[in-house]
Amino acid sequence: MTKILLIGITGQVGQELQRTLTSLGEVIGVGRQELDLSQSEKIHQLISEIKPDVIVNAAAYTAVDKAESEPDLAMAINASAPKEMALAAQEIGATLLHISTDYVFNGKSHTPYLETDQTDPLGVYGKSKLLGEVGVRENCDRHIILRTAWVYGARGHGNFVKTMLRLGAERTELKVVADQIGSPTWSYDIATAITQLLTKSRDDSDINGIYHFTNSGVASWYDLAVASFAEARKLGFPLKIEQVLPITTAEFPTPTDRPAYSVLSKTKITAVLNNYPPNWSDSLRKMLKDWKNMT
Repeated sequence: MTKILLIGITGQVGQELQRTLTSLGEVIGVGRQELDLSQSEKIHQLISEIKPDVIVNAAAYTAVDKAESEPDLAMAINASAPKEMALAAQEIGATLLHISTDYVFNGKSHTPYLETDQTDPLGVYGKSKLLGEVGVRENCDRHIILRTAWVYGARGHGNFVKTMLRLGAERTELKVVADQIGSPTWSYDIATAITQLLTKSRDDSDINGIYHFTNSGVASWYDLAVASFAEARKLGFPLKIEQVLPITTAEFPTPTDRPAYSVLSKTKITAVLNNYPPNWSDSLRKMLKDWKNMT
């Protein structure tokens, strides 16, 4: 039976992967309590002891703004840790699947980013994630890097959709940025795509490399907020919100710049998996139903 080491079981994608990866074999999950990713020697030791066939790294330092004031910690978790996983995976001949981000790009494009497009991260978070990609690519022959974006889910810690619904239950009016464009992506759909890629990789070593995956369609944060409220209201979520006002990025300054355009091309992964990612609005509806059933 295939032995899979899943790193980052408490996150949004990690919790979904615990369910989807069971179709491939035995899943051994570890979270931050079992493995401190800032201690590289512990990573190597764990992988050497378990000797998994597949390692899935769903863990990351994701506090984009906080990374500007904690660059060493962001680099340790997002850059040094994946490199250490790659070195350990190479020693035992394991496949390493590593999750990355749209933040490796500067967001100045006007067409969906291809896997081969020039990277140019804007802040510490994006730079740390790009270095993580390099560490994986250069040190493990059997690797898959999956870049995704605008992730939300029913499980795991807070995300944009959950934040909007929390604020929408407390306030009658909200202002939301409308000039940043991307593809909202359900964590369950990411976990499903990862499981499908790993299934393919068992029979085809050419699956190695970088892939982009998000839900299909595009939206602004404003669009996502409005859609979230509309769907949540249908499902009976308690809401006070009456008005959502679109604002510009300039009107909502943050410690680090965000890509204005984060749309990733799905052409490559669609060809490999023979299916096109679900539309973001359909997945949002399913996620909210899932979350409603959990509460």
